[in-house]
Amino acid sequence: MNGYEVAVAAQAELGEGPTWDPATARLLWVDVLAARVHTYAPATGRRTVRTTGQHVGAAKPRAHGGLVLNLRDGVALLDPDDAFRWLHRDRVPGRRANDAAVAPDGSLWAGTMRYDEAPGGGTLTRLTGDGTTAPILTGVTVSNGIGWSPDGTLMYYVDSPTRRVDVFDHDGEGVRNRRTLAVVEEGAGFPDGLTVDAAGCVWVALWDGGAVRRYTPAGALDREIRLPVPRTTACAFGGPGLTDLYVTTARVGLTAPTPLAGSVLVVPGAGEGLPQPPFNG
Repeated sequence: MNGYEVAVAAQAELGEGPTWDPATARLLWVDVLAARVHTYAPATGRRTVRTTGQHVGAAKPRAHGGLVLNLRDGVALLDPDDAFRWLHRDRVPGRRANDAAVAPDGSLWAGTMRYDEAPGGGTLTRLTGDGTTAPILTGVTVSNGIGWSPDGTLMYYVDSPTRRVDVFDHDGEGVRNRRTLAVVEEGAGFPDGLTVDAAGCVWVALWDGGAVRRYTPAGALDREIRLPVPRTTACAFGGPGLTDLYVTTARVGLTAPTPLAGSVLVVPGAGEGLPQPPFNG
């Protein structure tokens, strides 16, 4: 089994949302509670950081350059020239953005949650490039990992307190027929961010589990990568050939954080990822 390396030594409060941007050969990731978007170029080691001004749940590449940001008060666009504009504002006191993902059709599926994690206080919403929104799920508690099967007919989803990775049938614009793919057992942590590989297997980071697990399309656990950080938050394939698994981590809420808590780790040659589409907006 491949071991891990430290890609970015950091002390992020809540590192999240790793995303490989093939156009720039960089990894994007966010520190939610520090309101920062980070980039890391493995080939050169170059890193950048940008402050967003409010808590940021996710940052994804756009088709024509720039980023789409899932922010506390809604979804915004950052243009290649750094100009900022709102795509959709939806401020709800006590609520913030969390994980988001770009669907095969280029739409953004953006999750929210309450700061106090009140049950049912979160949502999952689909946004298109012209700012049109459509509710996908309501009554969510901690909207987390989102991903699609290689053929786009299935959508995987995590509402962390349920301990489940769920799967839906996906028809391009909506989902139906929710069922359970896998359950993370008591004491093993909570499912957080996820990614889907080229074989259709689902990789999910375990908050308070210190690991990333790989589940087959049938829901069988067939691999677990243990990491020296209790709060692993999300994972994504990147690098040449999309074979390296990047894992974000957090130190928030830990009374005695381990040395690598808040860093971005990488497991070289962990598998084969799927190219992630940019946001079409």
